[in-house]
Amino acid sequence: MVKDVKKAIARSKTASRIKGLRMPAKPTVPRRSNGKKPSQTQAAVKLRSAAPIVPPQSVAGRALTLVVAIMSFLACLTIGGVSIVWDAADDWQNDLVREVTIQIRPADGIDMLREIDKAVALAQEFPGVETVRALSDDETRALLQPWLGDNLDLDSLPVPRLIQITVDDPEALDLAQLRSSLERQVAGASLDDHSVWTSRLSAMAGAVVFGGVCIMLLVLGSMVLSVVFATQSAMAGNKDVVSVLHFVGAEDSFIAREFQRHFLVLGLKGGISGGVFASMLFLILDLFTRRGGGQAGSDQLSALFGTVSVSLPGYLGVIGVVFLVAVLTALTSGLAVKAHLKRVD
Repeated sequence: MVKDVKKAIARSKTASRIKGLRMPAKPTVPRRSNGKKPSQTQAAVKLRSAAPIVPPQSVAGRALTLVVAIMSFLACLTIGGVSIVWDAADDWQNDLVREVTIQIRPADGIDMLREIDKAVALAQEFPGVETVRALSDDETRALLQPWLGDNLDLDSLPVPRLIQITVDDPEALDLAQLRSSLERQVAGASLDDHSVWTSRLSAMAGAVVFGGVCIMLLVLGSMVLSVVFATQSAMAGNKDVVSVLHFVGAEDSFIAREFQRHFLVLGLKGGISGGVFASMLFLILDLFTRRGGGQAGSDQLSALFGTVSVSLPGYLGVIGVVFLVAVLTALTSGLAVKAHLKRVD
C-alpha cells in the first residue's frame, strides 16, 4: 500500500513538472501507401516548450552566474594588463629606435672638445638624422649625481662624454656606416644604437603576451569545468522531466537546446557583469594616473608605462571575452546534456 502511494506521488510530481509542455491533443500517425507504419524517428512527437525545462531562477543558477562573472572579470583584467604592457613596450621601442648615442671616452693626449665637434659634424652628414646634440657638463653631472653625488668635478675624473642623435627616419640611417666612420675618424668614439634594450623589451613583451594567454586558458578552463558541473546538477534536478521527454520521443537536440538557451543567458549575464566591472576598473586607473600627479604610486606607474590607460584594442578584447564566455557556456552545457542522454540510451 505504501509503495503504491509513493509511486502515485512521484507520477504526480513528474506530471506537474511537464505541465507547461504542449503536446498535440490527438497525435496522428501517418501510414505509407503499402499500409506499413513509418519508422519511430518519423513518428516521434516533436514537443514545443511553453515553460522552460530548467528553472530560470535557482540557487545553483545564481551561484554559477557569480562564478562566470568572476572568471570573466579575471579574463578581462588579463586582456587589459597585456594591452597596457604591450603598448608601453611598443612606445619604449619606438623611442629607443629614434635615438642613438655616441660615447667618446677620454684618453691621454686627446682634446675632448675637438673630438666632440668632429663627431657632431660627422653625424650630421648622414641621411635620416634629425638633430645632433652634445650633452653639456651640467647634464652630465645630473646623470652621474645619483651615483657620485653633488659637486662633481668632471675634469678630475675620466668621464665619457655623450652625444645624443635624434633619428628622423630609422630606415634611411645606415648605422653600420656611421659606426665605422666614427671609429676611423674620431678617437675613442663608439656608437650605441640601444639594440640590446630593444631586444630585451621585445622578449619581455612576448613573455607578457604568452603569460596572458596561459592565464586566459586557465580561467576559461575553470569556467568550462564549472559549467559542466552545473549542467550535471541541473540534469540531476530535472531527471524526471528529461527522462519523460527523452522516452516519449523528444530529440536530444531539442533537450540540449533548452539547456543551451538557459546557460547562454546565464553566461551573457555573468560575462557582461565581469566585463563592465573590469572596464570601470580600467577607467578608474586611467583617472588615477592622469590626475594623481605628484603622488608616489602614480609617478612610478607613469614612469614605467606612461599614462596607464587601456587602448581601443584592449576594450575590444573585453567585448570579445564577454561573447566568448557566453558561447563557451552554451556549447559546454549542450555537449554535457548530449553526453548524458547518450548514457541514458
